Amino acid sequence: MFLDEFHTLTGEQVRISAEQASRFAKRIAGDYNPIHNPDARRFCVPGDLLFALVLARFGLSQHMSFRFLNMVGEGTPLRFQEHEDGRIRICDEAGKSYLEVERSGETTRDEAVVEAFTRCYVAFSGKNFPHYLKPLMEEQGVMFNPRRPLVIYDSMGFSLERLDGLSPALELASSSLEVTGKRGDALLEFRITADGEPVGTGSKKLVVSGLCDYDPDAMDDIVAEFYRLKAAYENSA
Repeated sequence: MFLDEFHTLTGEQVRISAEQASRFAKRIAGDYNPIHNPDARRFCVPGDLLFALVLARFGLSQHMSFRFLNMVGEGTPLRFQEHEDGRIRICDEAGKSYLEVERSGETTRDEAVVEAFTRCYVAFSGKNFPHYLKPLMEEQGVMFNPRRPLVIYDSMGFSLERLDGLSPALELASSSLEVTGKRGDALLEFRITADGEPVGTGSKKLVVSGLCDYDPDAMDDIVAEFYRLKAAYENSA
């Protein structure tokens, strides 16, 4: 299974090392957010890796919503459980919840379908910055603190018309950024297609903290650093 190298399963406990998390972010998601670097002071496991592990364990349902409640640190022992209320939760040994999932409709556990959807969504999701967020911040005249950029995965959800033989593609349908003081809520809405035909829709919400006035030179430096990191990783792979 393609996720095996990105987590360690011991009994019912899942652990994700900083190296595993960082490798997933870069190799599968194309996400070079420094918060996923193993040596990051505020390191956290990518939300998209938790999303992928949920689908691998519980299958892909027609209608699913994910709420990211807390950031997962390196090596935190996690339990993936479906509760009596039908919700799936990822919690640690103390009961702290990191992700809550609701689902309905039909479910498929076809590994090829689940993996195809996972890879497709994660590749889309990994383009948060600079592809989607930079134009939104520029338009609103704001940006995150260049010294401490912080973009938090808040939630996402999708609805699919069908699951059979699904080989999907995702594309951005619309995007917006609502600014309130030093906080920005970014909404990315996407279309899901298969063989060119529409099969579903979805959306993703991000929270951008510590907003300040947009600085074109500072933003150019951040974007340049993103592509430098991308090139360095690809050349070392």
